Amino acid sequence: MYELNNFKVPKDFRGKNIITVQLWDFVKFFLFKPSPKALYGWRRFLLRVFGAKIGKGVIIRPSAEITYPWKLIVGDYSWIGDNVVLYTLGIIEIGSHTVISQKSYLCTGSHDYSKRDFPIYAVPIKVGNSCWIATDVFIAPGVKINDEVIIGARSSIYKSISARGIYKGNPVQKT
Repeated sequence: MYELNNFKVPKDFRGKNIITVQLWDFVKFFLFKPSPKALYGWRRFLLRVFGAKIGKGVIIRPSAEITYPWKLIVGDYSWIGDNVVLYTLGIIEIGSHTVISQKSYLCTGSHDYSKRDFPIYAVPIKVGNSCWIATDVFIAPGVKINDEVIIGARSSIYKSISARGIYKGNPVQKT
């Protein structure tokens, strides 16, 4: 069915050259991840050096996984919990005063399974202000979540959410 020998990463897909990508991997492994939990300012600094737009007072745990920081925007006073994956093949924008709880996975990339060469693509994710994404939530490519939305633990979001409220389930539904 697939001819993966024909797969190619699109030109400029990563948003930076391979040296910058590898340098970020090095910094992430040796400086970001082993940093003490309380050194939030240090991690904000490292992310900003690599082009992330990080607001004031942002808390990012050292176990958070950020693929390409230059594709990350986080508003003021937001929290990124332990073992959160921000798969920033595309831009991820997180508003102010928003919590992304532990083990959640925001995934901007996927593959076109209908094509034989299985091409990769990326679509941005946006999470609004004053949201709470509870533990172990999956957010699919292209999802937009408006302000003041709560997503219950272990929910999966495949479509955008425009009305504030509480949502849960797989797929997510308003409660």
